[in-house]
Amino acid sequence: MDFKELDPILHSQLRLAVISLLIGVKEAEFTFIKEKTNATAGNLSVQINKLKEVGYIDVIKQFKDNYPQTICKITPAGIKAFENYVKALQSYLPK
Repeated sequence: MDFKELDPILHSQLRLAVISLLIGVKEAEFTFIKEKTNATAGNLSVQINKLKEVGYIDVIKQFKDNYPQTICKITPAGIKAFENYVKALQSYLPK
């Protein structure tokens, strides 16, 4: 059996959840991601920064009605990484 290596960035439960959400919607507001993942703001911030550092997502900070707003957007590299991660996971399933 040939086990493929799992991407350590996506192997974190919260980072995988963020990427999974963004795969479906392409972009989402920080508060939406926080609600959907049940993460604390601090932990989510750290994980979003890690995803941004490796180029899997873009983070846009802006103001909406005088309130700061953070939008996360999946990048083509993020989509590819997710697809590769899913393929690698499938190599662990019995045929």
